[in-house]
Amino acid sequence: MMDRLRFLVSRIRQQLWVRPLIMCLISVGVVFLARTADRLPAENLVPDLSLDTTETLLKILASSMLVIATFAVGSMVSSYASASGTATPRSFPLVIADDVSQNALSGFIGAFIFSIVALIGLKTGFYGAVGHFVLFITTLIVFAAVILIFMRWMDCIARLGRLGSTIDKVEVAAAEALDRRRCAPTLGGAGVTDGAEGRRLVFGETIGYVQRVDLDTLQEYAEEGSCRVEVLALPGSFAAPGQALARVAGEGKDFGDHDAAAITSAFVIGDDRTYEDDPRFGLIVLSEIAARALSPAVNDPGTAIDIIGTYVRLFAAWARPLEAEEVTECKYDRVEVPEISVRDMLDDAFMSIGRDGAGTVEVALRLQKALRALSLLGNRELRDAARFHSRLALTRAEKALALPEEIEALQEASRFGTGD
Repeated sequence: MMDRLRFLVSRIRQQLWVRPLIMCLISVGVVFLARTADRLPAENLVPDLSLDTTETLLKILASSMLVIATFAVGSMVSSYASASGTATPRSFPLVIADDVSQNALSGFIGAFIFSIVALIGLKTGFYGAVGHFVLFITTLIVFAAVILIFMRWMDCIARLGRLGSTIDKVEVAAAEALDRRRCAPTLGGAGVTDGAEGRRLVFGETIGYVQRVDLDTLQEYAEEGSCRVEVLALPGSFAAPGQALARVAGEGKDFGDHDAAAITSAFVIGDDRTYEDDPRFGLIVLSEIAARALSPAVNDPGTAIDIIGTYVRLFAAWARPLEAEEVTECKYDRVEVPEISVRDMLDDAFMSIGRDGAGTVEVALRLQKALRALSLLGNRELRDAARFHSRLALTRAEKALALPEEIEALQEASRFGTGD
């Protein structure tokens, strides 16, 4: 249930209308809540306020918040376009999910709705003396909150959509996905067992990318049917009618269309890949940013070098030994899930950088140093994959570089790949 909730919350965060709608409802509720203060026997304790004072404040709030909210939307759209243009369109979901910007826009719209509804209540004599005083205090609080939100948002909008900020957001998303997979390499399921005889392949009809696999549904089906289900399409895999999603090994159980439908319903398939359950996607997006930076039109090797350092941090965290409290127990003993391939992850990270940066000596050298650092982390799979990419990057650089001195320096940096 918590996994489903996390997936749902991540989808909601990417919808711009959700938080403004919630804030609007809260604003309307606060206006009507102030009316309940009239039930308190405190009429003689509150100061006698002029209606014009509160009305003036609410009019100022209403007029200014509409302008600021419009300005906020324009600034956010410009930032989104900048993120897609300077980094990669695949980073857009992370930029649009920025909490500070969404909270600021929600606050501005909520303050506008609050002032309009409060003005209507004030003009119609909805409030008594106590309710009017509470409304006045609430208006001052809203004023102060809007100022604080605006100041914080201005600091954020100056960075939102910038290349460095986008890279940081992708790194955080990739690190979270990698950490979840590191703690649960089989997603809480059992490891894949040898021997696939007697197993029936299950194909889906939807074309797209697997965004999430509901192991609770698969476990429930396997328990009811006294069978085992092997997941073939991990989150991030491309699904098509000819691509098998799972494989079922039953114990003399008849397998029909309803069984296939029950299994395919556990696979959430969408048009795009997502970051939450797909660690490789974050690595691919970082690689796309580096490839754009290394293109002749941009020619920004510094960004590629920065991303290489990001990869070292991500893979170093991946190779860190698990603590006892971090290990996720096997909750789905009838569902077999393959572990993610370290070689595939390094292919996603370094293949395009090694290709596009082969002719730039500073990028090629930094890549060799990074791969050397990864090979020393004590993870055998990571070491073998790093050595492979070191040799591949060296071969490409030797063909792309012209100066013998540069090639010699690169060969010296890559000699770690020949050891045991």
